[in-house]
Amino acid sequence: MLQDIFPHQFYNQYDKRTKPKPEDFAFVLDGGRILMKKGKMFPQIRDLGMEHPYTYLFSVDETHFFLLRELVEYPADWEMVELRSLRGADYVEKHMVFAAMTAKHLADWYRDNQFCGRCGTRMGHSETERAMTCPACGNTVYPRIMPAVIVGVINGNQLLLTRYQTGFRHNALIAGFTEIGETAEETVAREVMEEAGIRVKNIRYYKTQPWGIANDLLLGYYCDVDGDTNIRMDTHELRYAQWVPREEIVLQPDDYSLTNEMMLMFKNGMIHGG
Repeated sequence: MLQDIFPHQFYNQYDKRTKPKPEDFAFVLDGGRILMKKGKMFPQIRDLGMEHPYTYLFSVDETHFFLLRELVEYPADWEMVELRSLRGADYVEKHMVFAAMTAKHLADWYRDNQFCGRCGTRMGHSETERAMTCPACGNTVYPRIMPAVIVGVINGNQLLLTRYQTGFRHNALIAGFTEIGETAEETVAREVMEEAGIRVKNIRYYKTQPWGIANDLLLGYYCDVDGDTNIRMDTHELRYAQWVPREEIVLQPDDYSLTNEMMLMFKNGMIHGG
């Protein structure tokens, strides 16, 4: 999956004392776009200049990554590219794609918490931890992580595959965000009913994945169809939903997602119905 970057090591401890060096990397993000050299490289501090107010994000091995929260003028050989276009790109190393997508999660949080949601005062960064604090009322805001489920619904030797109406065009699984007051297992049952009109049983946990591009923590579950196997697809969310025998499952074009790993596990006979 995307976060499996061994032998590289990811260190996400925040340390405000970490100062940028010319060889460190600086991410410049604007919504879903990120600054890259047209030769397909991320900028280093030396490319943008030492004078900017960089925010330390995290490290991979001995390399530090910073965020430049204000979009700056950049040379003609640099451009803003869609972050999603880096998924599976062979011109960017996997650990760098993981770093960029994780940086996007933090960049969104910094962008959305410039002012206190309680009293409206401009927020400042905590001196001791990754948090934004209000100097007027003391409100403290930590990075928001949204839980969502990925669901492999099993019907004997078949798995329920879907494709979205918009966006990602390859095979996927039932997915959705956990709502207030709901357990992850309840989310599984609700999302499958909403998107496919199917009841499920034997809900069992598989694995998690951080997915920074959507600010998610994905929770993977398998479950079994309970009773009626007829699919009543939500046509607003999906354009395709079918039971597919394990030997006929077509995987996604890269190995980045929890969804793809769950499909692969079932396809290879590593996962069976409960």
